[in-house]
Amino acid sequence: MSDGLQPTWSAHEQVSIDAAAAFVDAHVRPHAAKWAQGVGGSHDVLKAASDAGLLGLQVAVPLGGKGLSFSCKSHIAGMLAGADFGLAMSLINTHNIAQDLSVHGAPDLAMRYVPDLLAGRRTGCTALTEPGVGSDFSAITTRAQRVGDAWQIDGDKAWIINATHADVIVLYAQTEPGGGAQGIAAFVIDGQRDGFVRGLRSDTTATRGLNSGGFTLQGYQAHADELLYPPGQAFKAAMNSINGARTYVASMCCAMVAECLRVANVYGDERHSFGQPLHSHQGWRWALADAAVDVAAARQLVALACDSLNRNVDAQTSAAHAKVFATRMAGRHIAALMHAMGAEGLREEYPFMRHLAGAQVASLTDGSTEMLLERIAKDLRRSGVTP
Repeated sequence: MSDGLQPTWSAHEQVSIDAAAAFVDAHVRPHAAKWAQGVGGSHDVLKAASDAGLLGLQVAVPLGGKGLSFSCKSHIAGMLAGADFGLAMSLINTHNIAQDLSVHGAPDLAMRYVPDLLAGRRTGCTALTEPGVGSDFSAITTRAQRVGDAWQIDGDKAWIINATHADVIVLYAQTEPGGGAQGIAAFVIDGQRDGFVRGLRSDTTATRGLNSGGFTLQGYQAHADELLYPPGQAFKAAMNSINGARTYVASMCCAMVAECLRVANVYGDERHSFGQPLHSHQGWRWALADAAVDVAAARQLVALACDSLNRNVDAQTSAAHAKVFATRMAGRHIAALMHAMGAEGLREEYPFMRHLAGAQVASLTDGSTEMLLERIAKDLRRSGVTP
């Protein structure tokens, strides 16, 4: 890491960053506003995302991926979110399934799905949330029962990113009613198999790019090799992956604010009031300066969490710090920067409304702010010192 904990990219990583930037400029910025209105969507750019290597950022090179660090993946996730938060979440979720299967899946299982995920021929999602269960993950009721060498799975999942089209799903289910965290297992679900019933989309216009929705499993049969994490391991695996998600979501929030700041900064030179550019008015430019300070601070917290994840050490607290600060910062400053634009900030071609909705989603996904504050408070009480 370089001074200030900001990473210095290797030549290999820089190639992927440049490819991501080109992808964003060619395939995301020109279309993000219309996607928010329901015209087209992220599914239309899967092939281009695959060509840019975005679906295999952390997947090992021998398996067709890029083999990048977590820091680089988090940075690229932010680049995507700066243009469209929903697209960023959608692509990263497919990537995460490919990575999970490539590392933890049986070789035959990985070869069955990973090549198609990397090529954009199939898409992925992780299914934890249920209609009556959100942050209390250990309370899930989707049931998995062993039937001979297979598992029968029944239950409902809700508010799942990519659920409208994903067909390679890592689903968490309870194998022992009342077993809590220790009874939870994770299975690879094929959305093209009998017993899988896709529900309606559950996102709104402002968050359409998330492609969120739900599905029902009715007597679904999972093969023995499709048990990805057995009981006793699945809950821990989910928590580890959530620390990563909290960190890259924080990176996405930084990028959304930075993009709004860029737009407002340009507008401040173009728009005049009382015979002067907006930048000439002290009160106006201070709003931008305030946002710039908080983006810089949030990026340092993200860098700390990324450093822990790169080294495979406990990132619970650092990821919580990053997500709490970045999501709060995003909600505050995107609204303030939109206000600084006046009525112009409401135009659909600008990112403010989309990013404001994205910031709200970010504050809820992968653990609400309140839940993370409780996590931080417990750590403070246990350690007795400021982290």
